[in-house]
Amino acid sequence: GVNCLAYDEAIMAQQDRIQQEIAVQNPLVSERLELAELYKEYAEDDHDLLQKYSYIRKTRPDGNCFYRAFGFAHLEALLEDGQELQRCDIGVTGVCPQLMELIERVERRVPLPELLAAFNEPATSDYLVVYLRLLTSGCLQRHRRFFEQFLEGGRSIKEFCQQEVEPMCKESDHIHIIALARALHVSILVEYMDRGEGGATNPHVFPEGSQPRVCLLYRPGHYDILYK
Repeated sequence: GVNCLAYDEAIMAQQDRIQQEIAVQNPLVSERLELAELYKEYAEDDHDLLQKYSYIRKTRPDGNCFYRAFGFAHLEALLEDGQELQRCDIGVTGVCPQLMELIERVERRVPLPELLAAFNEPATSDYLVVYLRLLTSGCLQRHRRFFEQFLEGGRSIKEFCQQEVEPMCKESDHIHIIALARALHVSILVEYMDRGEGGATNPHVFPEGSQPRVCLLYRPGHYDILYK
């Protein structure tokens, strides 16, 4: 038992070191970069993307990247579109002060670098991730009859939310995206990079047929933000 415990502790320590290295090397949300930057990582795989998009904004690969990428892209779009901001109900009344302050910055139309700086403050950024996770969980549970058909392994929606949605650092899939898009009435386009098709990407819009305001790139296990 002692050896197993020591082994577990060694594994956890190694995981902590890996997370610290990731944190040092990657901001929570990066500056906007030329999409050609992707060539440094995927020399053969992004020709299709370059025909459709010009820029990418990277997020830290920490398991929270979908929520962080969506959160930044959504608030950035609202920052640039005053009319949409007036129509939009972000719905954060009564939540933590850090999150209220972030939304108030958007409502005041602060410069984009100020929004980016806020997203790179772990306390502010992580509060938003927690809030979006809880919104997603709430939507899944309100519409459990619809969403339970997508679950495998006999789990209930409540169990799924407790295990795969609400905890920090849990990765996201189609079901999370559908629920968050529905919860906030925001259209999300995800470009799925498929390495087996000569660099082609497969776009999916959530919900289908809507006009997306947020564009994300999905590569296995990770989401970044795309711009035309």
